[in-house]
Amino acid sequence: MSIMILGSSSHAGKSTIVAGICRILANRGIASAPFKSQNMSLNSYVTGLGKEIGIAQAVQAFAARTFPSELMNPILLKPKSNGVSQVVLLGEPYKDVKITDYYQETDELLEKAVAAYETLAASYETVVIEGAGGAAEVNLYERDIANILLAKRLRLPIILVADIERGGVFAQVYGTISLLPDDVRPLVKGVIINKFRGDVSLFDEGRKILEELTGVPVLGVVPYADIDIPDEDSLSLGDKKASDSPIKIAILRYSHIANFTDFALLERAAAVSYVEPSADLSGFDCVILPGSKNTVEDLEELKAAGADVRIKEFAAAGKPVIGICGGYQMMGKTIFDAAFEGTISKEYEGLGLLDIKTGFLTDKKITVQKTRVAESYGPILSRMGTVHGYEIHAGVSAVFGNSAFADEGAVAEGGLVFGTYLHGLFDNASAVDALVSYLSEVRGLPYEPVAEKGDPYDNLARHLESCLDVEKLMEICGV
Repeated sequence: MSIMILGSSSHAGKSTIVAGICRILANRGIASAPFKSQNMSLNSYVTGLGKEIGIAQAVQAFAARTFPSELMNPILLKPKSNGVSQVVLLGEPYKDVKITDYYQETDELLEKAVAAYETLAASYETVVIEGAGGAAEVNLYERDIANILLAKRLRLPIILVADIERGGVFAQVYGTISLLPDDVRPLVKGVIINKFRGDVSLFDEGRKILEELTGVPVLGVVPYADIDIPDEDSLSLGDKKASDSPIKIAILRYSHIANFTDFALLERAAAVSYVEPSADLSGFDCVILPGSKNTVEDLEELKAAGADVRIKEFAAAGKPVIGICGGYQMMGKTIFDAAFEGTISKEYEGLGLLDIKTGFLTDKKITVQKTRVAESYGPILSRMGTVHGYEIHAGVSAVFGNSAFADEGAVAEGGLVFGTYLHGLFDNASAVDALVSYLSEVRGLPYEPVAEKGDPYDNLARHLESCLDVEKLMEICGV
């Protein structure tokens, strides 16, 4: 049997709970797959077949010890601007729509989502389904293909996850269950209280009260824990706290920042701060321009905030500036947009840090996994070696200078300023060590190579097993 994990709100921790359940099932020899019918996120992943899905479903697939598939996230919405989102359907770009127009396709998209689920369910013993946002968005019930409409169609047991960290957990749980439609409410078979800080026993009375109010068992209270798995969306950026490392790296947080999960491993080796375009960069050792869903718009945002001047001054002072995907495009001399990024055909002046020119000449998107070898040029790339990641971008860049990698990217003279289309570059320990060891040498500081903290998915599974009634959870799953 499959199971649905719904939330009392956005950012309640559904994605993490699903990943943990997938690993618990995998450790028991039960073949499982994650599923989220509709995801809205700028953090995405490219499967081995070149299909684009939400990063959370890829992470959950890894937790389940299976391969990510477009069936696991059949509908991905990638917000652009002015209420418009790109719809990625079964891993392929479908269309750009305004949300009002998108809702007109609810029935058709629901059928595609159900068909994707049924294909997964035929191939796996258990499918662990993640909802989206809060389950009790009453005004959305008639078009909620991620929660209510899917629950009505599949009739699967539901576990509700509530975030106690932000307060109001009694209202969250009781209110959500009470507001569910009459034919969905009985499907709720358990509640998980997530992100508890402090002595869990202090909530013993709270558990009893919730069970009395709702008639639904509380399966456990999950203490807040630092588990090294990627975040689903930009809501979590506000929760990030820079470490106390003396090496300080600034990542520009423009309006359409995408795939900031690229830097999770780097955050363990240095004090990484996500800074606004208006931020002072003088106290940092390195600046990174991350991916962007709207490269041109975010480039213009940087210019309006004066960040273009500060970034160029930073590079002129002999400090590293690195661009990933959209950030790489911004670092070039020009970007020509044939009305695919914006609404008009126009050439934009880039930061001029790299000898490249980028053109958005078609709406075709490149989605592919890649293994690359860094060029032996400069003090950072020369230490990097072979790295693995994926490309997911529109636009093509012509490189007129030196390449950063054997067949891609660009590097400026001296090797401290470079860019690449390779998402996941800093998921490679060799890339993290190359950058932070160089920055440490410049500061005259010792550096210990970054080390993995064991398998993060096993760590997550053990954490959940320590605080949840897992046997009851398995019973609800029907395994």
